[in-house]
Amino acid sequence: MKIYSKFLLIFLYGAMVNAQHITCSPEDKPLFESKFAMLQKTQGTSLGDSIVSIGKSFMGTPYVEKTLEVGDKETLVVNLRGLDCTTFVENVLAFSLILKKKQDSFEDFSENLETIRYRNGKLDGYPSRLHYFTEWISNNEQKGLVKDITSELGGEEHNKAINFMGTHRSLYPFLSTDENFEAILEVEKKLAIENLCILPQNQIQEKEKMIQSGDIIALATSIKGLDVTHTGIAIHQPDGRLHFLHASSKNGEVEITQKPLVDYLKGIKHNIGIIVARPTLLSR
Repeated sequence: MKIYSKFLLIFLYGAMVNAQHITCSPEDKPLFESKFAMLQKTQGTSLGDSIVSIGKSFMGTPYVEKTLEVGDKETLVVNLRGLDCTTFVENVLAFSLILKKKQDSFEDFSENLETIRYRNGKLDGYPSRLHYFTEWISNNEQKGLVKDITSELGGEEHNKAINFMGTHRSLYPFLSTDENFEAILEVEKKLAIENLCILPQNQIQEKEKMIQSGDIIALATSIKGLDVTHTGIAIHQPDGRLHFLHASSKNGEVEITQKPLVDYLKGIKHNIGIIVARPTLLSR
């Protein structure tokens, strides 16, 4: 599916996020305002319920791959019209955070999105983006926004080199510059000393009652050099089973899986289990 990049415009705000450009469409600010007004009236009784309500408000939004690969310079991309799996989760958390903080402006939303998306909350070029989702989880845990609960669920540690970007440089246009490439290699060196904690696929069903609606689910993979291939939000359905609210590349939109998560995972090649992060949104 083509990226909407030709429709994106760069706006320079008086109070720019960390003096960086924000890349968005003229439609995104009105979309933010209408969604924010709606979400103020539909907050859940718990953080998890609120996150699910926000996630469900995106249902039907088109799946668009590589939504952040826009232009020739890293900017804060705000795109509420098309989402990939990671930007779906990020936008849901950014709306959750703005509601928790009792903020109300598009600029506030953009600042929260930057906090979530970038290492230590600061946009400082392409390498500062949290490209690997396991680092996304650990860095946002340091910010107080999520907690990795995989080990509490009985997850098992895996020692795996995470270096897909460094070994597949040609797939990433921003890595054409040596500066960006060398910086990503440094990130991968740091990730190499970290073990992955994964709840194996064959143990998920017995533990799914411990996973709450609103938890972030990342799909771990056996693909060499990669940690995660997909992500979304846990949601318990009336059938009593745990399902998956996500931006689906297969069906082309944000949806809830018809099958329980366990059965959905059986159809995904190379899947070896899940990593679970519980949103806390206690931003430091």
